[in-house]
Amino acid sequence: MYVSHLGLLDFRSYPRADVRLDEGVTVFVGANGQGKTNLVESIGYLAGLHSHRVSADLPLVRHGSDAAFVRAKVVRGERTAIEEVQIAASGSNKARLNGNPVKPRDLLGVLTAVTFAPEDLGLVKGDPGERRRFLDDLLTARRPRFAAVRSEYDKVLKQRNALLKTAKLGGGARNKEATLEVWDHHLARAGAALLAGRIGLTDELTGPVARAYSTVSGSGGADDPRPAGLRYRRSTGTAGDGVSDGSAPTVSPSEDALFDELMSAFAANRRQETERGITLFGPHRDDLELLLGPAPAKGYASHGESWSFALALRLASFELLTHDAGDRMHWPVLILDDVFAELDSGRRRRLAGMVAEAEQVLVTAAVPGDVPEELTRHAAGRVIPVRLGEVGEAGEGAGGTTDGDPV
Repeated sequence: MYVSHLGLLDFRSYPRADVRLDEGVTVFVGANGQGKTNLVESIGYLAGLHSHRVSADLPLVRHGSDAAFVRAKVVRGERTAIEEVQIAASGSNKARLNGNPVKPRDLLGVLTAVTFAPEDLGLVKGDPGERRRFLDDLLTARRPRFAAVRSEYDKVLKQRNALLKTAKLGGGARNKEATLEVWDHHLARAGAALLAGRIGLTDELTGPVARAYSTVSGSGGADDPRPAGLRYRRSTGTAGDGVSDGSAPTVSPSEDALFDELMSAFAANRRQETERGITLFGPHRDDLELLLGPAPAKGYASHGESWSFALALRLASFELLTHDAGDRMHWPVLILDDVFAELDSGRRRRLAGMVAEAEQVLVTAAVPGDVPEELTRHAAGRVIPVRLGEVGEAGEGAGGTTDGDPV
């Protein structure tokens, strides 16, 4: 899979851009603030319907504009698709697929991409929300139906929290007990589906993460005294099931068992939740623990180890997605956004060697020297300068218009 054409209108710093791309490695080179990351960010947005840099859509719309437009031609083997999304400064976003209006969610799965970026260090050093988002994004990339599961869980959680807050202000939940029980059921059902997906995914990621960490860090492989591992920690405190630390196979709890577990937690902690006016148990309070040997990576890993772990999570994601895709023509697009400048020479070479065979690799770098030879020798002349929002030399891959009207 690869993007052969990218069109932007009022996206970030670009009033308009029209960029032709190809298979293999393309390197966008430019000083900081010139717009190279904005290009790959737009492709990542089409793949996952969110930015890897910001949590809200508003910063993606060029200042003074009502909306931003992103269009891409995606080639998957013998098939092509035109994806378009209109990102509204206020209100709802819109989308088209092959010229036909669709819900933005319907674009999920048409283009898949794995993005490596400096922000990924937050997966190791940041709060649990970043790791939950990592799992949920990968779940959705592999099984787009999980977008609806996530949306349903968030909607029900908001309603249940509003009721708990009202009960708190009213001095108790006695008059709202029956209503709360209804929302308990809805939240537990959606939460169990999301939990089952996350726990199963954690199990699948364990082996690929351990292998990728060993390779990119240059550690001792099977003899490493501090192998990388994962453990899904549930807010209900039952961490024995669904644990993945690489030491032994695990048996994931069923969705029905997870439903019962959540319902029990809600019933046993009704007074506590009512007094605080908030839901204290469920997937929104869980964490994906990253381990180096028996110790958590957060707080114990060095800077280099943290980077290796973050890269291992993305490389493991790529491995699962390529396994799902089958042949190379359907592999996800790989985006390496200013990553090499953060790595020592050994990690640069090892990472480059691991990703060079992807069907399409898009790299951003401040200077060509940041990109290891293992990748640049595959670029075949596709080193494209970016300066002040102009992509390529004058007249090359820049300016122009997208084919047809915007979304």
